[in-house]
Amino acid sequence: QVQLVESGGGDVQAGGSLRLSCAASARTYNSACMAWFRQAPGKEREGVAFIAKVGGTGYSESVKGRFTIDKDSAKNTLYLQMNSLKPEDTAMYYCAADLWYGGTWCRSHNTASFDYWGQGTQVTVSS
Repeated sequence: QVQLVESGGGDVQAGGSLRLSCAASARTYNSACMAWFRQAPGKEREGVAFIAKVGGTGYSESVKGRFTIDKDSAKNTLYLQMNSLKPEDTAMYYCAADLWYGGTWCRSHNTASFDYWGQGTQVTVSS
């Protein structure tokens, strides 16, 4: 069974922090790559943070140095720690998994490469 369930979104003032969680099924947690994407109204969905099965991470330039992606294998859970939040970080945040069988790294940062998605959690940052 493939399952991704996000939580942790909310309203926060600029400069504040939030920690998003994504509870995954065991199969999904062992994906080649897991990621956080976001989509603001009227904009395309964009990848912000990626973590490979082997542990390497990558970030978009817009969040580098402020966001940290990590995962807990004991809980099959993916996290996104977001610090120094800005109003432009306001978006629906989605957890995603690339189930590329046999793969152990993030082969692409494009939405088309990710097979499964959560329902999203809203983050709103006010100035």
